[in-house]
Amino acid sequence: MPECDILVNTNNKVRFYDNGLVLLGEQMDWCESVSLTLLLPFGTIYDPADRLGLAGMTAEMLTRGSGQRSNREFLAALENLGIDSSEDVFQSYSVFSQAMVADKLPQALPLFADLLRRPVFPEDELESARAALMQELVGLEDDPSGKLFNELDQIYFPAPWGRPAFGDAAGLSAVTLDDIRDYYQRHWHAEGAILGVAGRFDWDSLGDQIAALFGDWHSEPRALPRETERTTLTRHIPFDSSQTHLGLICPGLTPNDSDYWPLLGALNALSGGMSSRLFTEVREKRGLCYTVSASTLVRGDRGAVYCYCGTTAARAQESLDVILSELRKLTDGGVTDDELDKLKIQTKSGLIMQQESSVSRSRAIVRDWFRFGRIRTLSELRDKVDSLTCETINLWLKAHPFGPFRLVTLGEKPLSFPEESLG
Repeated sequence: MPECDILVNTNNKVRFYDNGLVLLGEQMDWCESVSLTLLLPFGTIYDPADRLGLAGMTAEMLTRGSGQRSNREFLAALENLGIDSSEDVFQSYSVFSQAMVADKLPQALPLFADLLRRPVFPEDELESARAALMQELVGLEDDPSGKLFNELDQIYFPAPWGRPAFGDAAGLSAVTLDDIRDYYQRHWHAEGAILGVAGRFDWDSLGDQIAALFGDWHSEPRALPRETERTTLTRHIPFDSSQTHLGLICPGLTPNDSDYWPLLGALNALSGGMSSRLFTEVREKRGLCYTVSASTLVRGDRGAVYCYCGTTAARAQESLDVILSELRKLTDGGVTDDELDKLKIQTKSGLIMQQESSVSRSRAIVRDWFRFGRIRTLSELRDKVDSLTCETINLWLKAHPFGPFRLVTLGEKPLSFPEESLG
C-alpha cells in the first residue's frame, strides 16, 4: 500500500492502491491552482426501476453534512478554504470535483474524504434535497431542447442507458432515507474509482495523504445491469408553442473506435462553427431556424450521432428536409480541404487552451483513464489531428453513411420522415 508508481510522461504519474483506487497526477508547476476530479463508476443505470433519481438523490445528500459537520458547517469549511466544489451524476459514472488555490490542497483533502466516505445523510435534509431535484425536473419542462435530448437518449440507447440524470417525479417521490443509505453502501467504494489531480502539488506528499485518507476504503465488484433494446423509431411530444424542436439520432462511434477521428472530421464540417454546412444552409441562407447543430453522444460502449434544430412550427418540415439533404450531400461529396484545415486549427486551439486550466486537465486525465486505461498526451492528440486527410474522412463517409435514424419532435404536430431512412 500503495503498490507502485508509474511515470507516464514528463508531467503525468499514476499510483495504484490495493483497494482498486487509481491516483493520476498532472503537475503544472506554473499554475497557482490545483483541481481534483474523482470518478466513481456508477450512475443512473443502477437506479431501481421504481426509484429513478436515486443516484442523484444520494449525491445531493452527500453535500448536506459529512464527518462531524452539519450541512452549514461543511459548506462554511469549503468557503473558508476558497474551494469551488461540484458534483455530476451521469448514466454510468458520477464525478465529484474541487478546485482551489494550490497551497490549500493539504487542508482540502480531508474535507473531500469526509464528503465521499463519511456522509451524515441527515433526515431533516431529505425533503429539501428532494425538492432541489424536483426543481430540476420542473426546469426541464421550461427547457424544450433539454427535454428533447432526454427523449433522444430514451428512444435510442438500450434501457437503462437512456435514463435521464434527474430521474422522474414518481421515482424521486418514492426515495426514502433507507434507500439512500443502502444505495451508498452498495455503490460507493474504491473499486474502479479514479482520482485525478492537476495543477501545482507535490506528488509524493499527495500520494501519501491519499493513502492515509482513502487507503482503507472498502472495495467490492460491480455487475452491469441487464439491457433492454429500444424498438420505437419515432416519437412526437405535443407542445403548445409556435416553436418546434426536432432531433435525429443514428449510430455513431465511441472515442475507443479507430475511426472516431474521421467521424469528428465529418461532424466538424457539418457543425463546426458559423461557417459549417448546417449553420450556413439551414440558418443563414434559408433563415429556417434559430439554432442547428450536430455532435456525438456516448453512453457506455455505444456511440451515436445526433442532429438538433430549433425552429418555428411553420418551417419545421423544411428544416428537417434540408438537414437530411445536407447529411446526404456530405456523404456523397465529402469534406473539403478548407473544412479540414478549419478542423485542425479549432482542435489544436482547444487542446492548447485546455492545457492552461487545472480544472480541465484533472477532468481530462480522469476521462482518459476511464475510457482508455491511460492518459493521452498533447503530442499524441496533435498527431491524430495532423494525420487526418480529406481522403480518410471521405472514404469513411462512403463506407458509413449517416443513418438509419430515429426521430423525436416536440411541437405542434409530427413531421413526415422517409420510412426507408428509419431504423
